[in-house]
Amino acid sequence: MELSVVVSTLNDREQLLSCLDALSAETPATTEIVVVNGPSSDGTTGVVRERSDVDVLVEISERNPNVSRNAGFEEATGDVVAFLDGEYAIEPGWYEAVERAVGNDADVVTGPIKEADGTTSGGETTRTVAGRSVAAFDGDNVAFDRTVLEALDGFDEYLEADGTRDCAHRVAGLGFEVTWSTTMTARSDVGADGGQTDPDWGATYRALSYRLAKNYGPRPTVLARTVGSAVRDGVAGVREIVTGDATPTGWLSDGVDVVTNAGGGFRDGVRARYADRSSRRNPNGLSVRHDRAVRVYDRR
Repeated sequence: MELSVVVSTLNDREQLLSCLDALSAETPATTEIVVVNGPSSDGTTGVVRERSDVDVLVEISERNPNVSRNAGFEEATGDVVAFLDGEYAIEPGWYEAVERAVGNDADVVTGPIKEADGTTSGGETTRTVAGRSVAAFDGDNVAFDRTVLEALDGFDEYLEADGTRDCAHRVAGLGFEVTWSTTMTARSDVGADGGQTDPDWGATYRALSYRLAKNYGPRPTVLARTVGSAVRDGVAGVREIVTGDATPTGWLSDGVDVVTNAGGGFRDGVRARYADRSSRRNPNGLSVRHDRAVRVYDRR
């Protein structure tokens, strides 16, 4: 197995160093490490360039994780390409889990992420949408056979949130399968120091309606799923108002964002569906542009 690991980072220098240390300790020296940075302002570039275990450093100017993943994939040369967020460090057994899955002809393999607070995110989750069985995976800890990424044309850069959910739908649409491995584990050693960030409901619902409309077309199922999800989140918001955790003004503002962005996402999703009528459904993918990198430091 020729493995490339694409590590995306944005202003998390100390965690990135832990991530790279773990990769050096737990993967063979032949593993290709590609770090995609940006746009960071914490000195990440300098510390990464000083490391001999990083093969390529790619500087980008956009804060879109899908742009970061595509920029890294452009530089990766392995026949298996893994994506890891810079705030996570792989645990012992991670490499062996990938190698074992690839040896069993896995198309995509993913595993759990242990957060610093002790919780474990991810899980073997499959749902059926319009008759299609879609297996979820976390884009912060996943590995692809290179041919799968090429067939998908990478990630859809229209999406700034939930890009890997869209990718999961397209993986299923092309007939590829996702393998879940409990030993392909990544962990975070640093907890949040400022509480939980309020969800960006507008971005969430734009992504939801876009990926459903793009992958399945303007059918009743798409509208029903979007509306049903909005209703459930709205009811949850009402409960927070009752308990004093939210205000009516904030709830109303979130509702306007949901409606506006869901409509915009649905419109853009339908346009995207007809812009790329192939089964990969990716009019904003890897092949569309080649100006993602501001600068590339390649020591190979």
